[in-house]
Amino acid sequence: RQNPGGHGMKALTNINARSLADAVAAASTAAARGQAFAFSGGGTDLIQQIKDGTNQADVLVNLRTVREARAVVVSPTETLIGGLITLSELAEHAALTGPWAVLREAAASVGTPQIRNAATLAGNITQRPWCWYYRNGFPCFKAGGSHCFSEHGEHQQHAIFGGGPSFSVHPSDLAPALVALGATCEVLGPDGPRHLTAAELFVLPSQNPARENTLGATDLLTGVRIPTPASEVLSTYLKITDRAAWTHAEVSVAVVLHVEGERIRTASVVLGGVAPMPWRLTA
Repeated sequence: RQNPGGHGMKALTNINARSLADAVAAASTAAARGQAFAFSGGGTDLIQQIKDGTNQADVLVNLRTVREARAVVVSPTETLIGGLITLSELAEHAALTGPWAVLREAAASVGTPQIRNAATLAGNITQRPWCWYYRNGFPCFKAGGSHCFSEHGEHQQHAIFGGGPSFSVHPSDLAPALVALGATCEVLGPDGPRHLTAAELFVLPSQNPARENTLGATDLLTGVRIPTPASEVLSTYLKITDRAAWTHAEVSVAVVLHVEGERIRTASVVLGGVAPMPWRLTA
């Protein structure tokens, strides 16, 4: 809340959701009243966006009071991971060993320990781009404008694949790992739950330059379903950054290989930090 001296953040209304359905209902109510709102899981990026004005939320729907959607449930065929699990929990989860290395390593590569202790899987997937033009108040596509300032400006960390008319890159480390693992996203909206493949969730700017995904305003990413990898699957996540810690990938790669003896039966290779969405290599 705003302090008495009038400095700092504006006054915000906080709603502590009791369940995922309660969170969606609270968001729908706020939207019906014409209020700007945002879901807050870990809040690591959201609070920064409210401070710098790229998010105009008046109402925060707090998800940290929701007990559900933090579990990891592994079966022989399918694994369900709740969207509110923290990145620290994900990186250290006892059930996600062996072939799950790509997911653990991606989670462990994000930010600092303090950020990983708060940030969530769903928040990491749905965070907004970190393009400096967008984050510093330029009226670009991501801010509701009609121009991409990076195309002929400072674009050293921008898209080399799939760009245009916006050239910002998708900032998530977990997204490439999840795409490489063949994950499906579980989404809860006003009309109930639905499932989206990565191809259905992520969108290129040529489809909608203002958005990185197809989620509606009151949709909540509640978890992911992943085919449980076979024991002989090998995987890893590699990331290059411009400094030692707490930054996003200049380039990253999530690799999942199904190996039989000396032969690679299937290979899934997905790049991060180089495109407006996780970029699957097919050649």
